[in-house]
Amino acid sequence: MNDNQFSRIMLKRCCVLFVVLAGAVLLSSCGGQVKADARVAYEYRDGRSAVLRNGRAQVPRNAPVEVKRAIEAGNRIAGLPYKWGGGHARLNDNGYDCSGATSYVLRSAGLLNGQMPSKGYFNYGERGEGRWITVYVRSGHVFLTVAGLRFDTGGRYGGDGPRWTVDSRSGVGHVMRHPRGL
Repeated sequence: MNDNQFSRIMLKRCCVLFVVLAGAVLLSSCGGQVKADARVAYEYRDGRSAVLRNGRAQVPRNAPVEVKRAIEAGNRIAGLPYKWGGGHARLNDNGYDCSGATSYVLRSAGLLNGQMPSKGYFNYGERGEGRWITVYVRSGHVFLTVAGLRFDTGGRYGGDGPRWTVDSRSGVGHVMRHPRGL
């Protein structure tokens, strides 16, 4: 092997090593998580999407029982005021913060034991978007979509408390997680 061949082999090995290291840095920067797209938007799908009527979500006809329970739970607390720490010290509270509301919905659906602060949702369930339920989490905030409808304490309501909405919102900086099988 001459010097020129050796140099080419070493250059290829260095390029492969660089690509592997760059990929590892990229994965570690998002914790191996699946980041949300720029917008989280409602898209109606017949038989699979909940619809919003008078601030309440209507269960889609083909929804699994856990989705039906999640929607019923969200309807119970929709419209309550935003309360920092709400839903953590008391499971049935008179107001909820983002993680308290998310915990209430998932717990009522049988998809969570107890409650979690927002940062706990970085490790909830499985990575990526779910077929029926997706949890969106970033540092300091969490919300979810259930059968396409967004359940959130933020967005255009300015943190007024948990609400169902078809309004889109930014997903920038959020990681997507979902309950296993949903």
